[in-house]
Amino acid sequence: MKPLFAGLCVLALLFLISPLQLVQAQTAAVETRTAGPFSYDVTQEVTLNGTVSSVLAKPAPGMIWGSHLLLATPFGPVDASLGRFGLLGKDAVSVAAGQQIEVTGVMKTIKDKQVFLARTVKAGGQVYTIRNEHGVPVPPQARERASRKTAGEAL
Repeated sequence: MKPLFAGLCVLALLFLISPLQLVQAQTAAVETRTAGPFSYDVTQEVTLNGTVSSVLAKPAPGMIWGSHLLLATPFGPVDASLGRFGLLGKDAVSVAAGQQIEVTGVMKTIKDKQVFLARTVKAGGQVYTIRNEHGVPVPPQARERASRKTAGEAL
Protein backbone atom coordinates (compact mmCIF):
# COMPACT_ATOMS: atom_id res chain seq x y z
CA MET A 1 0.00 0.00 0.00
CA LYS A 2 2.87 2.40 0.80
CA PRO A 3 4.44 2.10 -2.70
CA LEU A 4 1.06 2.76 -4.33
CA PHE A 5 0.48 5.82 -2.14
CA ALA A 6 3.99 7.12 -2.85
CA GLY A 7 3.46 6.63 -6.59
CA LEU A 8 0.14 8.50 -6.49
CA CYS A 9 1.76 11.37 -4.60
CA VAL A 10 4.50 11.66 -7.21
CA LEU A 11 1.94 11.63 -10.04
CA ALA A 12 -0.16 14.27 -8.28
CA LEU A 13 2.93 16.45 -7.81
CA LEU A 14 3.91 16.08 -11.48
CA PHE A 15 0.34 16.89 -12.50
CA LEU A 16 0.45 20.13 -10.48
CA ILE A 17 3.88 21.20 -11.78
CA SER A 18 3.37 20.49 -15.49
CA PRO A 19 0.80 23.29 -16.11
CA LEU A 20 3.24 25.78 -14.58
CA GLN A 21 5.96 24.69 -16.98
CA LEU A 22 3.53 24.94 -19.89
CA VAL A 23 2.59 28.51 -18.93
CA GLN A 24 6.26 29.44 -18.58
CA ALA A 25 7.04 27.93 -21.99
CA GLN A 26 4.14 29.80 -23.59
CA THR A 27 5.24 33.06 -21.96
CA ALA A 28 8.79 32.57 -23.21
CA ALA A 29 7.49 31.88 -26.73
CA VAL A 30 5.40 35.06 -26.69
CA GLU A 31 8.35 37.14 -25.46
CA THR A 32 10.57 35.69 -28.18
CA ARG A 33 7.98 36.30 -30.89
CA THR A 34 7.50 40.00 -30.03
CA ALA A 35 11.21 40.70 -30.43
CA GLY A 36 11.25 39.65 -34.10
CA PRO A 37 12.79 41.72 -36.90
CA PHE A 38 9.41 43.14 -37.99
CA SER A 39 8.24 43.99 -34.46
CA TYR A 40 7.32 47.64 -34.09
CA ASP A 41 7.81 49.65 -30.91
CA VAL A 42 6.26 53.11 -31.19
CA THR A 43 8.47 54.32 -28.32
CA GLN A 44 11.50 53.78 -30.59
CA GLU A 45 10.15 56.00 -33.39
CA VAL A 46 12.29 58.72 -34.93
CA THR A 47 11.58 61.29 -37.63
CA LEU A 48 13.99 61.67 -40.53
CA ASN A 49 14.15 64.53 -43.01
CA GLY A 50 15.70 63.79 -46.36
CA THR A 51 15.64 64.01 -50.11
CA VAL A 52 14.11 61.18 -52.13
CA SER A 53 16.82 59.70 -54.32
CA SER A 54 14.70 56.82 -55.70
CA VAL A 55 11.15 55.50 -55.54
CA LEU A 56 11.00 51.72 -55.90
CA ALA A 57 7.58 50.18 -56.53
CA LYS A 58 9.23 46.75 -56.36
CA PRO A 59 12.20 45.88 -54.13
CA ALA A 60 15.67 45.52 -55.56
CA PRO A 61 17.43 42.18 -54.95
CA GLY A 62 18.30 41.76 -51.28
CA MET A 63 15.61 44.16 -50.05
CA ILE A 64 12.60 43.17 -48.00
CA TRP A 65 9.31 42.78 -49.87
CA GLY A 66 7.24 45.83 -50.77
CA SER A 67 7.85 49.34 -52.05
CA HIS A 68 10.72 51.52 -50.87
CA LEU A 69 11.90 55.11 -50.81
CA LEU A 70 15.65 55.57 -50.90
CA LEU A 71 16.51 58.74 -49.03
CA ALA A 72 19.56 60.95 -48.78
CA THR A 73 19.71 62.22 -45.18
CA PRO A 74 22.34 64.14 -43.19
CA PHE A 75 23.18 60.78 -41.55
CA GLY A 76 23.68 58.96 -44.85
CA PRO A 77 21.47 56.96 -47.21
CA VAL A 78 18.33 55.35 -45.75
CA ASP A 79 16.12 52.59 -47.18
CA ALA A 80 12.58 53.49 -46.05
CA SER A 81 10.23 50.54 -46.45
CA LEU A 82 6.66 51.46 -47.36
CA GLY A 83 5.49 47.86 -47.27
CA ARG A 84 3.15 46.22 -49.73
CA PHE A 85 0.55 49.01 -49.88
CA GLY A 86 2.59 52.24 -49.68
CA LEU A 87 2.38 53.09 -53.38
CA LEU A 88 -0.96 51.36 -54.13
CA GLY A 89 -4.53 52.61 -54.29
CA LYS A 90 -6.24 55.86 -53.47
CA ASP A 91 -4.32 58.18 -51.13
CA ALA A 92 -1.08 56.29 -51.83
CA VAL A 93 2.24 58.06 -51.22
CA SER A 94 2.95 60.45 -54.07
CA VAL A 95 6.60 61.49 -54.17
CA ALA A 96 9.31 61.90 -56.79
CA ALA A 97 13.10 61.83 -56.83
CA GLY A 98 14.54 65.12 -55.58
CA GLN A 99 11.59 65.89 -53.30
CA GLN A 100 12.15 66.81 -49.63
CA ILE A 101 10.12 64.60 -47.26
CA GLU A 102 9.75 63.77 -43.60
CA VAL A 103 9.43 60.11 -42.59
CA THR A 104 8.51 58.80 -39.14
CA GLY A 105 9.20 55.19 -38.22
CA VAL A 106 11.56 52.69 -36.62
CA MET A 107 15.00 51.58 -37.81
CA LYS A 108 15.41 47.78 -37.88
CA THR A 109 18.07 45.31 -38.96
CA ILE A 110 16.53 42.78 -41.35
CA LYS A 111 18.59 40.30 -43.36
CA ASP A 112 21.74 41.99 -41.98
CA LYS A 113 20.69 45.34 -43.51
CA GLN A 114 19.35 48.52 -41.92
CA VAL A 115 15.75 49.21 -42.99
CA PHE A 116 13.58 52.09 -41.82
CA LEU A 117 10.01 50.83 -41.33
CA ALA A 118 8.04 53.95 -42.23
CA ARG A 119 4.82 54.63 -40.32
CA THR A 120 4.07 58.04 -41.82
CA VAL A 121 5.43 60.03 -44.75
CA LYS A 122 4.94 63.79 -44.95
CA ALA A 123 5.41 65.19 -48.44
CA GLY A 124 4.06 68.29 -50.11
CA GLY A 125 2.07 69.28 -47.04
CA GLN A 126 0.22 65.95 -46.93
CA VAL A 127 0.70 63.17 -44.38
CA TYR A 128 0.42 59.59 -45.65
CA THR A 129 -0.19 56.80 -43.13
CA ILE A 130 1.76 53.68 -44.07
CA ARG A 131 1.48 51.63 -40.86
CA ASN A 132 -0.58 51.95 -37.70
CA GLU A 133 0.99 52.48 -34.26
CA HIS A 134 1.56 48.70 -33.99
CA GLY A 135 3.49 48.59 -37.27
CA VAL A 136 0.71 46.86 -39.23
CA PRO A 137 0.57 48.08 -42.86
CA VAL A 138 -2.54 50.13 -43.68
CA PRO A 139 -4.17 48.82 -46.90
CA PRO A 140 -5.71 51.15 -49.52
CA GLN A 141 -9.25 50.23 -48.43
CA ALA A 142 -8.56 51.40 -44.86
CA ARG A 143 -7.02 54.65 -46.13
CA GLU A 144 -10.09 55.27 -48.27
CA ARG A 145 -12.47 54.62 -45.35
CA ALA A 146 -10.42 56.97 -43.15
CA SER A 147 -10.47 59.74 -45.77
CA ARG A 148 -14.26 59.36 -46.22
CA LYS A 149 -14.74 59.47 -42.45
CA THR A 150 -12.58 62.60 -42.19
CA ALA A 151 -14.43 64.22 -45.11
CA GLY A 152 -17.75 63.39 -43.39
CA GLU A 153 -16.59 65.00 -40.14
CA ALA A 154 -15.61 68.18 -42.02
CA LEU A 155 -19.18 68.64 -43.30
